[in-house]
Amino acid sequence: MTKIVNHWIGGKTAEGASGTYGPVTDPATGEVTTKVAFASVEEVDAAVAAAKEAYLSWGQSSLATRTTILFRFRALLDAHRDEIAELITAEHGKVHSDALGEVARGLEIVDLACGISVQLKGELSTQVASRVDVSSIRQPLGVVAGITPFNFPAMVPMWMFPLAIACGNTFVLKPSEKDPSASIRLAELLSEAGLPDGVFNVVHGDKLAVDRLLAHPDVKAVSFVGSTPIARYIHTTASANGKRVQALGGAKNHMLVLPDADLDAAADAAVSAAYGSAGERCMAISAVVAVGAIGDTLVEKIRERAEKIKIGPGNDPASEMGPLITKVHRDKVASYVTNAASEGAEVVLDGTGYTVDGHENGHWIGISLLDKVPTTAKAYQDEIFGPVLCVLRTETYEEALDLINSSPFGNGTAIFTRDGGAARRFQLEVEAGMVGVNVPIPVPVGYHSFGGWKDSLFGDHHIYGNDGTHFYTRGKVVTTRWPDPADAPTGVDLGFPRNH
Repeated sequence: MTKIVNHWIGGKTAEGASGTYGPVTDPATGEVTTKVAFASVEEVDAAVAAAKEAYLSWGQSSLATRTTILFRFRALLDAHRDEIAELITAEHGKVHSDALGEVARGLEIVDLACGISVQLKGELSTQVASRVDVSSIRQPLGVVAGITPFNFPAMVPMWMFPLAIACGNTFVLKPSEKDPSASIRLAELLSEAGLPDGVFNVVHGDKLAVDRLLAHPDVKAVSFVGSTPIARYIHTTASANGKRVQALGGAKNHMLVLPDADLDAAADAAVSAAYGSAGERCMAISAVVAVGAIGDTLVEKIRERAEKIKIGPGNDPASEMGPLITKVHRDKVASYVTNAASEGAEVVLDGTGYTVDGHENGHWIGISLLDKVPTTAKAYQDEIFGPVLCVLRTETYEEALDLINSSPFGNGTAIFTRDGGAARRFQLEVEAGMVGVNVPIPVPVGYHSFGGWKDSLFGDHHIYGNDGTHFYTRGKVVTTRWPDPADAPTGVDLGFPRNH
């Protein structure tokens, strides 16, 4: 019997009423294992209404109440991390170790939310004028929404909702319809931790559900992670409806390798950063820029390592890389490799014909490595979101920097070098929001914020960290003057002398 994933509204499962369902496949077999209910406008409205009702009390709840619940949720999440990782592997396809890593990175933000009291401290200036004090405080927004991608079905929602609810907001999550089960398990654990009904809600669906959240008058802010075209649409549409928006888009992350770099370390980093999680992550390194005469040696070292990667089902402990999320996506990724030679690239490794014995219908693709890729090639210009690494060659640091800065994306980047001065110049001169120095995937820890520049981010706030706290709250300044108690009206004795 096919599993059905329903919505979570008002603290309990809400069976889909629209009659519309989407298929969820096991990427390793290609088999449809689950149906996910798609929300109607009325079901989205019901989730927002539940969140609005819950906000009346949750928005006034004490910090101690909120953090106590979040501490309990953290303990439950830690205890069930293997179970959540198994759900991720079953629907996304990533290997179990990658899925566990995803849960661990989500836990970082839960940790941050547990300590939200420090982040929400206000400011006070006394005696700015005679008996006048000024204070700054931050207050929650109300109902906020999160729209999250398929590649991190647990981590990216946890980049959003722990901080949002810790700040006193209530939350409506619209996760990817391709791997929805992890979001429902998170909702169940939140409920078990004692979160009041309606504070956290989940509605599944497609563009209809998204558009309703973007237009709903009771939704005050929208967080999004996904591709650049959709991020731009989310930002434009939600902003036009008067909402605060943080919309993280796509990427083409470059790794600059200077002639003095440790090439073995650089090759190790390039392989893990390009092919980890099958390349389905916005922080993947998809373009290596080799400077000077090191190109041939570096490409050979990458090739040697890439050929040894074990590809197989995510639940096989021997597997180092799993399948792609859908057959359609697999075919799109393969097309970039198939067309690479005609666009001027040299195909060093072609993974498009890869299959796994006994799982021939899975969404498999092998490792692909393209060398001497021209900047005009689609494989370089587009965010492929798969295990395809492009290598570009330049003669100088300046040429490489100009190449990187000419990209419309500015999410993450890295430099590999032994020269501290070169690294310092790069981190100041490169146009990207996150920079790694001898670190290929510079995803910030939870108490720093994550976000890119240019077409990789729409909106003023990065996600989580201090920016996340500011995004989910709004500032208020209070100016206060109290008369001196010695000036109390005649007949009112407060015990203060009147000879001041």
